[in-house]
Amino acid sequence: MTNAANARQQYARDAILSASPARLLTMLYDRLLLDLRRAEAAQEAADWQTANSQLLHAQDIITELSSTLRPDVWDGAEGLRGLYEYVRMALVNANIHRDVARTREAITLLTPLQEAWHAAAGALHDPTQDPTPSAASGATAPAAPAAPAGSAGSAGSAWSSSTGGARTVHAVG
Repeated sequence: MTNAANARQQYARDAILSASPARLLTMLYDRLLLDLRRAEAAQEAADWQTANSQLLHAQDIITELSSTLRPDVWDGAEGLRGLYEYVRMALVNANIHRDVARTREAITLLTPLQEAWHAAAGALHDPTQDPTPSAASGATAPAAPAAPAGSAGSAGSAWSSSTGGARTVHAVG
């Protein structure tokens, strides 16, 4: 490995190790959507090896997101877990059947969540905004899109107030 590659790898490792839980979550979503867009492009180009690699990595991220949900902190965790499972199975089928439509469906379902988590993480770092959902704050809680058939339901609100701050629904960090 070259010195430049080693430096990039070290920088990425340091960014992950020093990131807040909210930043880790947004980083996971960013990489997840990057993987899915790369898989979509590879499927369109019939580059099945690249598509396979990207879809498998996306499935790993979905599994990680699902395993870090905190149902003890948020009653919507099981609904979001159901959505994650639905997307994971869509990605398995996208890979097995070389079905770009399933990959696109995953992108469509996850993009609003990515945007919502970024907005919520931004609200946590902006002292003028309250990260708890309320009409006065203008901050919106991440919510899953309408749940697809066969999933556990919609995710609902992801932030709740507790002694002076927001509680995270994912245990990352």
